[in-house]
Amino acid sequence: MHARAKLDDATMVTERGDKGLLRFLTCGSVDDGKSTLIGRLLYETGQIYEDQLATLERDSKRHGTVGEDIDFALLVDGLEAERQQGITIDVAYRFFSTPKRSFIVADTPGHEQYTRNMATGASNSELAVILIDARKGVLPQTKRHSYIASLFGIRHVIVAVNKMDMTGFDKAVFDAIIEEYLAFAQGLGFDSITPIPLSARFGDNVSERSARTPWYDGPTLQQRLESVDAQSSLQAQPFRFHVQWVNRPDQSFRGYSGTVASGSISVGDKVVVAASGRESRIARIVTFDGDLQTAHAGDAPTLVLADEIDVMRGDVLAKAESRPEVIDQFSAHVLWMTDQPLFPGRPYLMKIGARYLPAQVTELKHKIDVDTLEHLAGKTLELNEIGLANLSVSQPVAIDPFRENPTSGAFILIDRFTNATVGAGVIEHGLRRATNIHYQQVLVDRAARERLNGHRAAALWFTGLSGAGKSTIANLVERELHARGVRTYLLDGDNVRHGLNRDLGFAPADRVENIRRVGEVAKLFVDAGQVVLCSFISPFRDERRMVRELFDPGQFLEIFVDAPIQACIDRDPKGLYKKALAGEIKNFTGLDSPYEPPEQAELVVNSGGLTPSAAAEAIIADLEARGLI
Repeated sequence: MHARAKLDDATMVTERGDKGLLRFLTCGSVDDGKSTLIGRLLYETGQIYEDQLATLERDSKRHGTVGEDIDFALLVDGLEAERQQGITIDVAYRFFSTPKRSFIVADTPGHEQYTRNMATGASNSELAVILIDARKGVLPQTKRHSYIASLFGIRHVIVAVNKMDMTGFDKAVFDAIIEEYLAFAQGLGFDSITPIPLSARFGDNVSERSARTPWYDGPTLQQRLESVDAQSSLQAQPFRFHVQWVNRPDQSFRGYSGTVASGSISVGDKVVVAASGRESRIARIVTFDGDLQTAHAGDAPTLVLADEIDVMRGDVLAKAESRPEVIDQFSAHVLWMTDQPLFPGRPYLMKIGARYLPAQVTELKHKIDVDTLEHLAGKTLELNEIGLANLSVSQPVAIDPFRENPTSGAFILIDRFTNATVGAGVIEHGLRRATNIHYQQVLVDRAARERLNGHRAAALWFTGLSGAGKSTIANLVERELHARGVRTYLLDGDNVRHGLNRDLGFAPADRVENIRRVGEVAKLFVDAGQVVLCSFISPFRDERRMVRELFDPGQFLEIFVDAPIQACIDRDPKGLYKKALAGEIKNFTGLDSPYEPPEQAELVVNSGGLTPSAAAEAIIADLEARGLI
């Protein structure tokens, strides 16, 4: 066996003492040899015990991917699906150590569909080893991963040109690949790029210099990993402390637990709560092992303040002289991580620091072509796409630009109903818009207008397929309400597109914005004390939920006018289905654009089984039962 393939436990404990820790990831395109390289590195640095080696040899023969040789990729590809397919699916983390340094390495997938997994690894790493197959050269996924590494703050890169054994260790091949890569990476802002020719399978230039590359005089991979000065600059950044828990075991103690995200703090230092600006001083820095005089980035103490000020989970403590920006709008690069596209205006939940708050993308400025780094026009982001966007949150939050402070400059977006992570972002800068605009207090409110009108205000939201009968039924309901003295207004999907929404088309992003605008207008009518009837296809559940959340409970009634698609095609009152089926209309709901039926509508009207008059009567009866009229 390899001379360094086995260390006794005492030696390993000694070597894994208190040394600098480097977090790095391997990335690149499919089948570039990422898992093999990590396995070889573990082998070369003596991290494999004899029983593990025996198992590895047995598994290598069973899978037969490298003939009679040991398949080092099997050390990292732990999922059976990964071993059977010879690919990496999930991020695999491994710890290993050398006499000079300790490491945590993330093996990330090469397939484009798993780009989000690669981004997860990048967000926790200080260096990236980007593998390139010497036979294939620089590929689109090589560029994609390099861009994401740069985007998520990685400043040091090792370009490992792997499988040099399959090109006869040809220097010209290596030089051509590095020239192409450096030309692409010129604008990515890396502090260092170290090219290394190697063969992960046979160990050339992994931990020992290879005799087969006499033309190469640079470091081995292990040497570069041990020597790179990639220690996080968090210690030099301004102090940031995200409160994760208000620690109050009894009346005599009140502290704030969390992690020092950056900088340092000492007893006696003046701090502020970023959002409120309230000031105090550090009275104690409490840890399980006793009080500290100073806490540094990475420490997880409980801070006790000298004054009783309002601090809650999610608040950010900072030093008075170096406060973060507190703002509710900012610009950020967003990596989209789900099959459902990003639509500006759609509501999401944002996690930033220890806070969760409602957020939405207000504008997608451009998408980024990761092959050329060009800026492309676009209204949505699809899976694995990256774009620059403006975002707004429901209330001001403490932020820093990511390039200045990664801990308070990164966030994730979460689907509010599935709790799935749908996007990850890094903040570019705050947007100080309309800072001179505030809510004006009014002397006459909605309740006063309702008393004057003699009825409650509400939004009646009619949704359903084109041709289901929404507008016809809504017209009949409004006529009856008007006859009873109810103040009403009807917002119809066709009518608003002649004015308010004349600039919008029927692509999904335009449909989202159409409903967002109408929801805001409907809210104004309800504030005026009126019953507003809204007749819109509004095909997406998320947008109908978004509108619902604009109103107080009981003010929004969703009325699903249900009709089979064939019945709507047969009626075709405007001849739209005929044109859509002939290909003359694109993005037509129910045909080539989806309609998502309501799941919890207040009222469902089967227009296929009721006449419009009967349907209107049923709705009026429901409004009476609710005490609305």
